[in-house]
Order: sequence, then structure tokens, then C-alpha cells
Amino acid sequence: MRRLILPVVFAATLALAGCNSTEPPSPEAGAGVDADADLDLPADDNGARPDCPFTADQITEFVGQSMVDQGNCSFGDGKGVALLSVTTASRLAGETTYDYQRQQADQIYQEVTELGGDSKGYLAVKDIGAEAVMIGGAGSFTITLSSFERLGAQSDGYEQALRRLLDALPR
Repeated sequence: MRRLILPVVFAATLALAGCNSTEPPSPEAGAGVDADADLDLPADDNGARPDCPFTADQITEFVGQSMVDQGNCSFGDGKGVALLSVTTASRLAGETTYDYQRQQADQIYQEVTELGGDSKGYLAVKDIGAEAVMIGGAGSFTITLSSFERLGAQSDGYEQALRRLLDALPR
């Protein structure tokens, strides 16, 4: 008897939602329907995702350690230990997820500071890794570093490496 309850409830829900109807659904707000919304969208955001802004040689220079391109804007030390990745997105996508990312950084990292200046973003550091998010006219960039022995051995090693990377990003 219990095995029949869930399918019956599911079938009733589909029938009430009109999924068993031969008529097209009414145009209510939902997927694929234009709705009036008060979204404050940046006027210059064309929705384009920027390309990877760095090469392995540039990353090597910024972190002071030999790095190899592992594809998809991911760089490793070739030993499977240190990793640096850059995730790119459109400015709109970055703005959309920023508050959540910032909240998560507060929970994960020991120190989180705002970037300031003309770009929105933050820099977050802990003993074995770091993350920076920068949103500007060129798009959104999230840089993550982890397990760099040399950077972790210095009190501000991760922060200095991230600042060099952020300074080199397109604005």
C-alpha cells in the first residue's frame, strides 16, 4: 500500500499542474517567459566571459615557482601539490554570485579584506591557500591558490602573490 502512495501523489501533482493537458500552458512567470523585473544590470556587460588572462610563464613569475599549464586556466607545479586556478565569468555573472562567494570566504579563510578602488572584490587568505575575486569592466575573475609551500612559509606570501595576480588582470 505504501508503495502506491508516492506515485499517486506524483500523478495528482502533475495533473493539477497541467502536465497531462494537451493545451499549451498559460504564459505565467516561469522558465522561458519574459517578466518585468527591477534588475540593476551593468550597462556595459555584454555577457561575454573573458578568456584566461595568464600563461604558465606569467603564473611562474607571479608565484615564484615553476608552474605548468594544466588546461582550462588551471596551473600546477607538475608534482600534484601546488595548484592555481582562475575562473572567469561575465561581469553580470560575477555580480550575481558575489555575495555568496564573499559569505563563504568569511567562513573558510582566516583573513578577508575588500579590494577597494574601482573594482569590486575581496582577497582572502589562510595558512595553506588563498582566494581573490575581482569584478570589473572586463569581467569577473576568481583566483584560487592552494598548497604552495614557499608562499605558506612567508607570513604574507599568499597575499603578495594574489596582489601581483590581481594587478595583472584586465580591467
